[in-house]
Amino acid sequence: MLYWIYEFWRDAKLSGAEWAHHLRVLNLLQYITVRAGLASLITFNLSVFFGPWVIRKLISLKVGQPIRSADEVHKLNELHGGKAGTPTMGGVMILGSVLIAVLICGRLLNPFVVVTTCVMLALGLLGFVDDYTKVKLKSSDGVSGKTKLFWQFLVGGIAASFLYFKTQSVGYTFMGEEMSVSTLTFPLFKWPLIDIGWLCIPFFAIIIVGCSNAVNLTDGLDGLATGCTITVALAYAAIAYLAGHAYMAQEYLFIPFNRHVAELSVFLFALVGAGFGFLWYNCHPAKVFMGDTGSLAIGGGLATAAICAKQELLLVIIGWVFVMEALSVILQVASFKTTGKRIFAMSPIHHHFELRGWHETQVIVRFWTISIFCGLVGIALLKIV
Repeated sequence: MLYWIYEFWRDAKLSGAEWAHHLRVLNLLQYITVRAGLASLITFNLSVFFGPWVIRKLISLKVGQPIRSADEVHKLNELHGGKAGTPTMGGVMILGSVLIAVLICGRLLNPFVVVTTCVMLALGLLGFVDDYTKVKLKSSDGVSGKTKLFWQFLVGGIAASFLYFKTQSVGYTFMGEEMSVSTLTFPLFKWPLIDIGWLCIPFFAIIIVGCSNAVNLTDGLDGLATGCTITVALAYAAIAYLAGHAYMAQEYLFIPFNRHVAELSVFLFALVGAGFGFLWYNCHPAKVFMGDTGSLAIGGGLATAAICAKQELLLVIIGWVFVMEALSVILQVASFKTTGKRIFAMSPIHHHFELRGWHETQVIVRFWTISIFCGLVGIALLKIV
């Protein structure tokens, strides 16, 4: 909406309208940095202002978080038993505020903003159904794993197909040469790694599904996933902005350039503001949990943004905390099935450290620290060679 106001003002100024001369401040609305900053302010204030109302509404609807029994998790139940009944589905605060901010501050016809926002909303809807099923059955088991994976891959596949076919008309440039969205790159290599063609569709779908589930696994302690989301979103907001400006991308950093990608900074800054606003109520001791409604959506949105910026491989470094959490589950399951022994006291790995004596807040802050460091490393890699 704001960019439409700028265009209306610009056309009026060019036609000589007197009122446009007196409202030259509207010229600022063309700048992505201004609209991104406004988006973060909007989402933060919406989340903080409406947070108490949302929490009261969730409590009145009795959508309390089910906690696994002592028979299921033993000692962990002693540590987290007091969280039973804390309202979940708080992710609606994040999704709602981000959607409003994008509608106000973003360019709605931008293909990358459209696909990223749609993936976030679609996976948020899936997460909402999962959370509602858990609450209705008063169980930690929601939608079956196979059903959830099916819908995640469907959403990821549609998004990947959109990017593969749509970006043929708004393609990338890398080292002065045209580049397809199906070409993989990494900052340490100032040349394209490989063009995987149509195989990018299943590959991108796997990234979206993997990141979505990784954020979901990370969301086990008060504010842990929220804080890491802020870090990753900030890092990719910077990357998207740089990748959308010709000089910085092509002449200085030598990374894939696409002028449409910069607009993703508005979406990502909106997510940052929503994250800070949600953290206001999600920090320890949490008054609300984001649930699968938020975690599945956030993971999908971040993965899609990384793919659009053509730095999907860098997500392993910038989102290392999410990767670490997912790997701990994979290694734990593989080890137990093959050897009958567990590598960790419990997975995901944040619970391992809890059971080894770290206080919950220690785990959270230390994981945040790792996430911040990894985000800085990821940005630094853009100009290491």
